Amino acid sequence: MPPLAPPPAVLSRPTLTGLKNRAEFLRAARAGYKPMPGFVLQARQRPLGEADGMRVGFTCSKKVGNAVARNRAKRRLREIARHVLPEHGHDGWDYVLIGKRDTTATRDFAALQADLKRALAHFHQ
Repeated sequence: MPPLAPPPAVLSRPTLTGLKNRAEFLRAARAGYKPMPGFVLQARQRPLGEADGMRVGFTCSKKVGNAVARNRAKRRLREIARHVLPEHGHDGWDYVLIGKRDTTATRDFAALQADLKRALAHFHQ
């Protein structure tokens, strides 16, 4: 039996971790933001040595609605981040996606993804 060929090389993608505490969210809020139709994106480039990979956080205020509406909006934001950030985000950046009332939970999913791609292009041009 011939030896098995090694598996094809896997493209290395930036690691995606979550923002953990309030101070990290506030640092991202002081950096820059881009309002989009379905959400607001805050982003900041971290100084060297602060943390590895990409970090992302999600938030929805009570203006978005009750707990069910806020959780639905955050689930949608998490899903678009999972699809878009590994390809379009940059290593060494923090991103915070903020849900909007009436639009985050109801906007077309493809439109939300396109919004995130445009917002990331704004920060990384």
